[in-house]
Amino acid sequence: MSKNIELKINQLRNELRMHNYNYYVLDNATISDYEFDLKLKELEKLETENPQFFDSNSPTQRVGGEITKNFSTVTHKNRMYSLANSYSLEDLIDWENRIKKIVDNENISYSCELKYDGASINLVYENGELLRAETRGDGFQGDDVTANVKTIKSIPLVLNEKFIDSFEIRGEIILPLEGFYKMNEERIEEGEDPFSNPRNTASGSLKMQDSAEVAKRPLDCLLYQLIGDKLPFETHFEALMAAKKVGFKIPDTIAVCKTINEVFEFIKHWATRRNTLPYETDGVVVKVNSLSQQEELGYTAKSPRWAIAYKFKAEQVSTILNEITYQVGRTGAITPVANLKPVQLAGTIVKRASLHNADQIKKLDIRVGDTVFVEKGGEIIPKIVGVDFDKRPLDSKPTIYISNCPDCGTELVRTEGDAKHYCPNEYGCPTQITGRIQHFISRKAMNIDGLGAETVELLYEKGFLKDYSDLYFLEKDK
Repeated sequence: MSKNIELKINQLRNELRMHNYNYYVLDNATISDYEFDLKLKELEKLETENPQFFDSNSPTQRVGGEITKNFSTVTHKNRMYSLANSYSLEDLIDWENRIKKIVDNENISYSCELKYDGASINLVYENGELLRAETRGDGFQGDDVTANVKTIKSIPLVLNEKFIDSFEIRGEIILPLEGFYKMNEERIEEGEDPFSNPRNTASGSLKMQDSAEVAKRPLDCLLYQLIGDKLPFETHFEALMAAKKVGFKIPDTIAVCKTINEVFEFIKHWATRRNTLPYETDGVVVKVNSLSQQEELGYTAKSPRWAIAYKFKAEQVSTILNEITYQVGRTGAITPVANLKPVQLAGTIVKRASLHNADQIKKLDIRVGDTVFVEKGGEIIPKIVGVDFDKRPLDSKPTIYISNCPDCGTELVRTEGDAKHYCPNEYGCPTQITGRIQHFISRKAMNIDGLGAETVELLYEKGFLKDYSDLYFLEKDK
């Protein structure tokens, strides 16, 4: 009987792993969410009733729940180097000339991969199972974030088939744009400040103490380098395709180029099409494809000689600054916002841009009516990076930063060393009051369902709410 239960548990685990792989890696669902959940619940029940068959790499462990108060530091078996950067075809040609001198002008082919904008991760596998997940840290040492990484469904906890006994595979933990925007919509609705960009959010997720909270975030993992002793492959591309076969998510955008001109064509192709991707990229990584040539080229003190990163230029457009408005946060912080003549940038229509604070406005001498240069560099709201002074109107006047709160009229304060101005009217400023109430009812606080930001503001306007304590004295007939 016990043997039959163990067989059933292993069968369910293997089945669920394969469905996970099909859905999260191949993007090809072979079972409905409902059927998957039924099988997962069946496995959870069997594991609870038979704890002797516990496996830390079971699909049931992906929901998280482990609390890590202090992340232990681990020394990388193989150093995690940074990459040298390039910004032009000339830079790439210079790099190629340097490496050809070392490999005696042998024929060199290159693998080209998009440079994903996320958090670097090193995954350690032993005998087909995930042993440990390590952050980059300083390149020599990183943090053990295994509990959090196990919640990311595109990372295999157990490989699909026999592979190398002991190896490391490196990649980037990313937050796809759709998931990022959805998370921010929820945060704004709950009165929370939105996350600044997907990269920082992904990185911060790895260091959260509660893995169950990490499991709620739609993180993904794209892999780009296999490391091990005497790998049974001749090329980097071959190694990644073998890794893809056993369960790792290797992007389909990878390509092998025979010349540096082909490399540059790859770069030009993605420089104009990267906005169609579901995640953020900030360049292309070019690597010598031959693993034996990589070994011959070796490393400098900071980076591998056999790889270089080509960085995309930040997309920039010019438009007219129509108006500067000021927003009040729930803490009283004042944020100036540039309201722009609508313009297309990075695949979206931009109407607003961040001005950060008074110092930034003064530094760039930004004025209403100016033609401004707007960039989108990973932030939700694009930023103004400069002014076209040649197009400044003759009647232009310097911007005078507001001295009173736009919501309650209270005189603003600014403490020495602080970049922002604040409204000190904590208990009388409408936006601060409703912001605190929205924060109080949010999912991470009291988690009160059915009470959104609009309802809170309406109740405040009607005089029913002045503080979050008033929530408990609302009368139904009102």
